[in-house]
Amino acid sequence: MNYKLFGHTGLRVSELCLGTMGFGTEWGWGADYVASKDVFDAYTNAGGNFIDTANRYTEGTSERFIGDFIKADRDHFVLATKYTLKDKNGDPNFAGNHRKNMMRSVKESMDRLQTDYLDILWLHIWDFTTHPEEVLMGLNDLISRGLVHYIGISDTPAWRVAQANTIAELRGWHKFAGLQVEYNLINRTVERDLLPMAKAFNLAVTPWAPLAGGALSGKYLKGEKGRLPEASKRLNERSTLIAQKVVEVATALECTPAQVAVRWTMQKDQTVIPIIGATKPFQIADVLGVADIVIPAEWMTELNTVSAFELGFPGDFFNELGVIDVTYGQTRDQIVF
Repeated sequence: MNYKLFGHTGLRVSELCLGTMGFGTEWGWGADYVASKDVFDAYTNAGGNFIDTANRYTEGTSERFIGDFIKADRDHFVLATKYTLKDKNGDPNFAGNHRKNMMRSVKESMDRLQTDYLDILWLHIWDFTTHPEEVLMGLNDLISRGLVHYIGISDTPAWRVAQANTIAELRGWHKFAGLQVEYNLINRTVERDLLPMAKAFNLAVTPWAPLAGGALSGKYLKGEKGRLPEASKRLNERSTLIAQKVVEVATALECTPAQVAVRWTMQKDQTVIPIIGATKPFQIADVLGVADIVIPAEWMTELNTVSAFELGFPGDFFNELGVIDVTYGQTRDQIVF
């Protein structure tokens, strides 16, 4: 396992992050305590140190399991959890980005995790009701108290992240160092704005669902059914063609489709650290093999071609030959940037 810097910080994290949304069985699927520990051990024995969880995962069980797993060597691990999502129904202040929910949620997460600090705290999803200044001031207070070391933001529009980090830089506050988004061969739409924004602000990108809910593992090609309602949007003609290409590349490289799909997210010109989840040890062992492969340029081109999508305006507009001509005066190929 190699390590990467977490965005613009000096924090060293594994090139693969362990996602633990499946630790616990409260949602009708997932792994029990023993199976979760087996997955955790397989990841850490391979050199992994970056653990991702959240207050909502399996109603808090994921955090409780992780707390048990890391307490003997807490300082070794880079522990990340999230706040925003509800901890109970019927009370508007038990969810959201605002300070009240932030402070309560972080305290309860640390209790479940059996720790007195978090290495990374993610804002889980933008709620469109809280001003970014309130969010940033609350996060800075947590950092100044030593409760949180670094901050990241997940599932938020690019313009809002850019605004927040610009405000933080102006005010001398701590900036977001990571961005968490869905990103895989089936859903590449973050390439429109979110990934370019992350590169410009030097944010580490930690994609969730790099296998598109299993669609890119090839299992649906074998007739398996999707477990979650979201699986239906990954079962269409375009997704099938992409999955078939992934299987073809995996066959050529003598590796598994899951390894190809995850590796594709990593071979970018910016820091991308995919979040890999599993409920069984053999699943995590399979994905960990991605560290040993490189997809040749010709296969990357084929994967990019089969999964191509419309950038929309202004992305496609910028790529029009006429626009390139009038913008650069027929010197575009001579300019290095």
